[in-house]
Amino acid sequence: MSALLDADVIRELEVLRKRARARVRSVSAGERTSRRRGASAEFREHRPYASGDDPRRIDWAAYARTGEPVMKLFAADEDVIVRLVVDTSASVGALGSAKLRAAQRVAAAIGYLALASAERAQIVVANEGLERAHEPARGRSSLPKLLTALDALEPRGGTDLARAVEDTLGRARSPGILAIVSDFLDGGPWDHAVTRAAAAGHEIVLVQVLADEELEPPWDGDFELEDAETGEIVEITVSPEALQAYETELRANFARLRDVASRARAAYVRTSPSEPICAAMRRVVAREVQA
Repeated sequence: MSALLDADVIRELEVLRKRARARVRSVSAGERTSRRRGASAEFREHRPYASGDDPRRIDWAAYARTGEPVMKLFAADEDVIVRLVVDTSASVGALGSAKLRAAQRVAAAIGYLALASAERAQIVVANEGLERAHEPARGRSSLPKLLTALDALEPRGGTDLARAVEDTLGRARSPGILAIVSDFLDGGPWDHAVTRAAAAGHEIVLVQVLADEELEPPWDGDFELEDAETGEIVEITVSPEALQAYETELRANFARLRDVASRARAAYVRTSPSEPICAAMRRVVAREVQA
């Protein structure tokens, strides 16, 4: 299929998707639907059938006339769009390519779950704001295009995650699922932007991707480090005290994310390149908040 999602991963994701869909169907009324469009059964429009759609919603009369299967959408129906905000700032590309690759794979997996469920998925490239937003795609047939776009992402520039989220909200014509894939090492007010997104009706998923070396630094001694985003050279001595200070800052970062997830009723999942993608996705689908 792709270097981002191989056949084994696709099979595991399909199991997760069906479990998640079964849980959604067990709810008597869609929360997002009632919040946005009410419970009217008034016909709104047709859209082309996509793999994963419920065949019971096909307009068979229209199919008999045209030979093309189309879905009937009503005023109460929800046309979900999953916006994949992928942080491509230079910090995501630091420490080799593994961190960026993990972020690409997470976005690809979430995108697959959306497209396989006949929802729309859109890649939003973020670094010093919103760099670009791809056209939304729908259906399994759109997966190769989505994977190609994700595979082409390259890290560069600084980080302004708050601006990227605000720009995305400004372009969104309706609420949907906002999945932000980032290392969340930006010290800016991204938490306020995420809270505003939740208040506007978006369902939030926060996936923090950190390199294994960032989670458990293996270094000791004197180093000359270059800031991936500014190019500034810093000389440091990695001592037990320095590692303790780093650990304190990292834990504060995790606490900030948990607090935002609590306020925004969001999922917060933390992962690294060494973790199998489906292990992280099980927590995403379960909407866990990382400890």
